[in-house]
Amino acid sequence: MKRNLLLALLCTLGIGISFGQNVTLSGYVYDEANGESLIGATVYIPEAKAGAYSNSYGFYSLSVPPGNYVVQYRFVGYGVMTDTIDLSENVKLDVRLGQIETTTEEVVISAESASERIQSTEMGVETLSIKEIKKLPVLFGETDILKTIQLLPGVKAAGEGSSGFFVRGGGTDQNLILLDEAPVYNPAHLLGFFSVFNGDAIKSTKLYKGNMPAEYGGRLSSVLDVQMKDGNKKDYELSGGIGLISSRLTFEGPIVEDKGSFMVSGRRTYADAFLAFSSDTNLQNTQLYFYDLNMKANYRVSEKDQIFVSGYFGRDKFGLRDQFGLNWGNATGTVRWNHLFSDKLFLNSTLIYSDYDYEIDIIDAGAKITSGIQDWNLKEDFSYYANQRNTLKFGANVIYHTFVPGVITSTESAAINDTELQERYALESAAYISHEWKATESFNINYGLRVSNFTVLGPGTEYSYDNEGAAVDSVTYGQGEVIKNYFGLEPRISASYVINPNLSIKASYARNRQYIHLLTNATGGSPTDLWLPSSATIQPEISDQFALGYFQTFGEKYEGSVEIYYKDLQNQIDYKNGADIFLNETVESELVFGDGWSYGAEFLFRKNVGKFTGWAAYTWSRTFRQFDEINNGEAFPARQDRVHDISLVGMYDPNPKWSFSATWVYNTGDAVTFPNGSYSYNGQIVPLYGERNADRLPAYHRLDLSATWYGKNPKSSWNVSVYNAYNRKNVFSLDFRESESNPGTTEAVKTYLFGAVPSLTYNFNF
Repeated sequence: MKRNLLLALLCTLGIGISFGQNVTLSGYVYDEANGESLIGATVYIPEAKAGAYSNSYGFYSLSVPPGNYVVQYRFVGYGVMTDTIDLSENVKLDVRLGQIETTTEEVVISAESASERIQSTEMGVETLSIKEIKKLPVLFGETDILKTIQLLPGVKAAGEGSSGFFVRGGGTDQNLILLDEAPVYNPAHLLGFFSVFNGDAIKSTKLYKGNMPAEYGGRLSSVLDVQMKDGNKKDYELSGGIGLISSRLTFEGPIVEDKGSFMVSGRRTYADAFLAFSSDTNLQNTQLYFYDLNMKANYRVSEKDQIFVSGYFGRDKFGLRDQFGLNWGNATGTVRWNHLFSDKLFLNSTLIYSDYDYEIDIIDAGAKITSGIQDWNLKEDFSYYANQRNTLKFGANVIYHTFVPGVITSTESAAINDTELQERYALESAAYISHEWKATESFNINYGLRVSNFTVLGPGTEYSYDNEGAAVDSVTYGQGEVIKNYFGLEPRISASYVINPNLSIKASYARNRQYIHLLTNATGGSPTDLWLPSSATIQPEISDQFALGYFQTFGEKYEGSVEIYYKDLQNQIDYKNGADIFLNETVESELVFGDGWSYGAEFLFRKNVGKFTGWAAYTWSRTFRQFDEINNGEAFPARQDRVHDISLVGMYDPNPKWSFSATWVYNTGDAVTFPNGSYSYNGQIVPLYGERNADRLPAYHRLDLSATWYGKNPKSSWNVSVYNAYNRKNVFSLDFRESESNPGTTEAVKTYLFGAVPSLTYNFNF
């Protein structure tokens, strides 16, 4: 029976695939200046009306009937290369495109062409170029990918200055953040004010807002796929920047010219250096800094084989004299092997390591607390370019998770005893297949299936709970024993209908399953967040998202889109009132489980070409949750429910010497719970809280400005920026307490984080 089902699936996916007497043009597309591969470059043969895009490694493959053709190679911000090629047989051709000089009008804000967005079946996908990200003003003058994507429709900042983000009503833990395919579990430095992504080390970034291709899985709301630079294959290059609170340095160059290269990039803040000059002795001995290091190397072993090795190491340290210390960090490692079996079949084999941990040092008490999560992941991804109308992708991966909920170690004189919560282990695996089919000149469809499995493994003890959440029974499992197994099907489909070359409509559906879960009391994430696997008590989270879109271009310079969506969420997690999750062996007893849903409309208008570029984005959305144990079982707005969200982004390059940019954001205040009364207990005023998230913080808005001046060396520059230029006092939190001036009454206390914050940065390149 299973064999018949598999044959039926393969036959279905094979609809429209023909194996006629075509020939294939294939190869790689590179940057002429530094040899970096170009992702998403267009290869087009007008006479055959056939085209293709280079993949994540710059490889393309295009099959057409034999003949002599004019072939066009394009990439946004680069000159068009046109070549006449005799395709009487298969041809392998690597091409190098040169960047357009900045003195021309061809300044583009997106790494994706407008025509591609019209014809592609992709929906809810945003691609931004690193060059433009670096122009935008941000907090403390640090280039920040995570804060830039918060300016896109459907993406909301988790809080003031935070790197955390919500996508289409999902939680921050429902975003899969990848760096060279390795998951980054905590993407924030300095409690969220910086992201772990050093812009100098990054080549590309792509965000999928729920409609992920079948090769991605494990999260409900989004995938942020970030790729590091390969390194300059032509010349040695030293670049960096010196700012008020941090500096960066990057060194890259060829291992063997045009065959291999390397890149090393480091960054460190030095706020602690200024604290040493404080008159306050407590501050003099305070640690407050982070550092990170990106490294990558690649080498083309043969015409068909290429090896990539990359890694990221980052750490935050915060310490208050000899009283308290907190440090946390990520480490990732990726080894990839690209192999061409033929001019149509491409393989990417990947071995991935990811580790996140934190350590709390309570020096006064003589105790130390550690926790973390560690992954080993093996992936096999195939791409088969059957012909100009059909592309198949298929593959599999397996992840071995190790969860360390918490360990307390103490000195002999400490009042705290050593404690170790049981480690948890799980095996997460998946296989997928998808088919991109250009059925006609106007109708394109991409459909596929992901099959996922999650196995919770021993050793460990699994608890059973009664209706009140009390542990009533337990079963102990040995090494490698199966505690619980989950299996799920995750179908995805998207389609586009091109009405004319400037207009298309699209529709999509995707189901996603999430097997690991984040327990946190912070809106935007904190270093002490706890990751847990699904178990007999914690069911996998499931989402079903439907979307419909309208996409249009207006000449070469402008484009617009409207997308509406509805997302249904199952097995969502929240806390009981007064929940205690810190170092709790039976933490499941503190959780409640329910459902959620979100819906909205996203509007985006871009100006892509010219001295002035930018975009305007508006999102109208609602997000709700429902738990039997909360709010008397009635649905309530989620914390991230913000009805209106507006982002205006403008960049102006009047001449090669100057570049100006500005962003303005506005959003409805967060949903919060205010007290609707109070009572007296032991002489203290105790607030009485009403319905969950029935109130709102004040609306948030802010203007950021930036100006960059380029010296005689156009790769060196001075940047001045101002965050919150008109000094808006946005409310970060609102607390309630008994009034000191009027005892017996309650007063609200507002907390603001930032007024106007100027920054100055010098960037250099040699």
